[in-house]
Amino acid sequence: MLNQYSRQELVLGPEPMQIIAGSRVAVFGIGGVGGYVVEALARSGIGTLDLIDDDRICLTNMNRQLLAMRSTVGKYKVDVARDRVHDIDPRIQVNTYKTFYLPGESDELFDFSQFDYVVDAIDTVTGKINIVMRAMEVGTPVISVMGCGNRVDPTKLVCTDLYETHQDPLAKVMRRELRKRHVEKLKVVYSTEPAIRPIDDDDNSCLHHCICPPGTRRKCTDRRDIPGSTAFVPPVAGMIVAAEIVKDLTHFDPHERWKGGQQYTAQKEREKTRLS
Repeated sequence: MLNQYSRQELVLGPEPMQIIAGSRVAVFGIGGVGGYVVEALARSGIGTLDLIDDDRICLTNMNRQLLAMRSTVGKYKVDVARDRVHDIDPRIQVNTYKTFYLPGESDELFDFSQFDYVVDAIDTVTGKINIVMRAMEVGTPVISVMGCGNRVDPTKLVCTDLYETHQDPLAKVMRRELRKRHVEKLKVVYSTEPAIRPIDDDDNSCLHHCICPPGTRRKCTDRRDIPGSTAFVPPVAGMIVAAEIVKDLTHFDPHERWKGGQQYTAQKEREKTRLS
């Protein structure tokens, strides 16, 4: 019977759709990348989403973040994301956490073994490393997003192993730190495009003229630097992450699916011939 996921079922098949509907994914960071991960997973029919982010939507988010609109400025990102997901499919369970993920402080909030997949879309190295390690300790698949700021070419984004990355300063730090922890592989999305140096303009810098909404816990003035961003690189990274999750959860093999499609078509043709 036709439903909102019928077009996807034509590609994946009914069994993978059931797997997706029974899966639970945690997304750490609901910004330029994470917001699109959430969007694509919701539209793919995911069963449960855990959304972790303490940030409120700021006017400067509007150039790249799906959740950022004039009507949502000042609202918590996880709240806006939850409402949007429920508008897509009210059956999806959404758990929200207004917290800034920090090793030690956030450990008791999350049991990583309850997730079927974990997305690291935050920008602090200590937090990223802790998310990766905690997921790996319990055998939960994890995907980590490297730097998407200061880049303009979304076609340079790739999904690969961390130890195959180059050009990305964040990936370099992650490689060094995870080697120390004897991590042999990690699926990441990163850009092969060299980062562009932001224009040094004090008049247009959040570091000097922060306009974070009232109640924001971590203001721009507390950060070491503010990267530039575009409307097209972070969203594409988020879509790549979501695609990898769907394929991994369902063990989707397009070659086997294509063979199955051929067999299905041949069977239908034989039935038509018999009936005629």
